[in-house]
Amino acid sequence: MLARILAILTAISFLLTLWRWILSLRFPIHRRDVAHTCLPGITFLKPLKGCDAETRECIKSWFLQKYPGPVQFLFGVASADDAVRAIVRELLEEFPNVDARLIVCGENRGANAKVSTLCQLEPHCRHELIMVSDADVRVTPDFAASIAPLLEDPAVGLVNCFYTLATPSTPAMQWEAVAINADFWTQVLQSRSLRPVDFALGAVMTLPAAQLKAIGGFASLADYLADDYQLGRKVALSGKRIEFATVVAECCEASMIWSQVWAHQSRWARTIRVCQPAPFFTSILANATLWPMLFLLSSINAVTIGVSAFCVLFRIATAASQQSKLTRSQQHLKYWWMPPVKDLLDAAVWALAFSGNKIIWRGEQYRIERSGKLLKL
Repeated sequence: MLARILAILTAISFLLTLWRWILSLRFPIHRRDVAHTCLPGITFLKPLKGCDAETRECIKSWFLQKYPGPVQFLFGVASADDAVRAIVRELLEEFPNVDARLIVCGENRGANAKVSTLCQLEPHCRHELIMVSDADVRVTPDFAASIAPLLEDPAVGLVNCFYTLATPSTPAMQWEAVAINADFWTQVLQSRSLRPVDFALGAVMTLPAAQLKAIGGFASLADYLADDYQLGRKVALSGKRIEFATVVAECCEASMIWSQVWAHQSRWARTIRVCQPAPFFTSILANATLWPMLFLLSSINAVTIGVSAFCVLFRIATAASQQSKLTRSQQHLKYWWMPPVKDLLDAAVWALAFSGNKIIWRGEQYRIERSGKLLKL
């Protein structure tokens, strides 16, 4: 009986993996449409904290936007002593004709420090569209011009874009790279194929200023860890549609070791469990290595060996295909063995996500309430 149950679970995980792979092949990632000659004004919001070797190039990529409309840049830091201020000032001098400001946002507007900064930048926004992006995001010059046209449809309230982990500099970060570059974007496509999207992807989020005001502004997100999820949820509840752009952003994260990646994945898992408990609980069904391995261990014979080997090899091949399509690179192929390792680590992360609601974020300890709000401990 156990072998039959595990055989069924193995088949389910295989079919879910196949489904995600087909969706990845169909989605026109990196497609560019005809360029627009005139677009609404846009304000770029960049909440910043600290810096690393990639920070300057990431921020500079935004100054290089070729956007056919008025632009405004607002950079926010929580402390006047933050080292990133020197980088922003250098770029302001390098691009003197750009409408850009660096603002010290010293007030504490909520548990989420990033959103607290956004709350203090919001009153300075002067344009029709708002694009929020993380400090470690690097983009191509046509990025904003490719996203803004999607908001010309009045039924669209927010535009997402997929993103890559562009700097997997350690073996540990290859785990994170599989999670982001192979799995996350295809899981999002899978979710979208089942029901209307009601979440946002936090690397880059674009919406009309009027839409942001209608849902209560950034202040309504100030006490949530998953501010991107909450923003998308509020937009969807307002009756607007959430779209996905075909352009891709790059996230240039600092080097991390295994314990740091574990902590990041654990925090992410607990956040998703709180925000979407049912989907998170059933997500273990899609683990394309766990179930074939358990099926093999339940009864080792020629059939279970063949089935398990086929499923795991299919997982490796589809993960490589999905990473190649999103990143347009083959660098990950030397880590071809990482997807099964990532799946087994994910099983442990999934199980431990139910052990409590405490997380460590930016050096502080918090508890995630059932509502998704953060309570600092």
